[in-house]
Amino acid sequence: MRIALFITCVNDTLFPRTGRAVLRLLERLGHEVEFPQAQTCCGQMHYNTGYRRDAQKLAVRFVETFADYDAVLVPSGSCAGMVRDNYPRLGEPGSRLRREVERVAPKVLDLSELLVDVLGVTDVGAYFPHRVTYHPTCHGLRLLRLGDRPERLLRAVRGLELVELDGATECCGFGGTFAVKNAAVSAAMGSDKARHAADTGAEVLCAVDNSCLMHIGGTLSRQRTGVRVLHLAEILASTEEEPAL
Repeated sequence: MRIALFITCVNDTLFPRTGRAVLRLLERLGHEVEFPQAQTCCGQMHYNTGYRRDAQKLAVRFVETFADYDAVLVPSGSCAGMVRDNYPRLGEPGSRLRREVERVAPKVLDLSELLVDVLGVTDVGAYFPHRVTYHPTCHGLRLLRLGDRPERLLRAVRGLELVELDGATECCGFGGTFAVKNAAVSAAMGSDKARHAADTGAEVLCAVDNSCLMHIGGTLSRQRTGVRVLHLAEILASTEEEPAL
């Protein structure tokens, strides 16, 4: 199977450890991952703010770059959701873009989908002796419909104690440009989520989207809760020999 990694803008710029964790994890499981150098932004920010033509250009670039792969791993629920849910809206029925999107988009997968559904594994040999709570991000929950896949993977991690997050299905308030346009509301929602996370007594808050973790993590840090945030990939890549930081 040819697996390509689409790292996304936020991960590439701010959270490079997530990409390295994905590679370490999949290589440990015996798979090779390619990183196409031609990849750029998925266009989510452009699409969400009304720049449809710019988003179309980026969609064309995406489908051309990833057309020949069996699976495209995206360690970001929001970016994977952009490709699978919004790309079909960018091409007119019968257009070349629509045809290419229909061919490529179903191969775009979140890490938990790739592991559980495609590779058929839940125990990835991880070791993470910490108390963890999981935040199901909006895109992962409602667009990708990840269900309990991430929790199943976390429960199989040796040493990990998974605790339930109150109000888990509520939005954290980031929402990309929503946080910019509605800063006060976004901050209040983030504060609620951070409070729920701290109340669990967890050492770590986990999610499949670093943009949400950036938002919640900033609040947790400013409130000095002692709770840190980690992407699912970093926990699953953690072993006794190479523990997550």
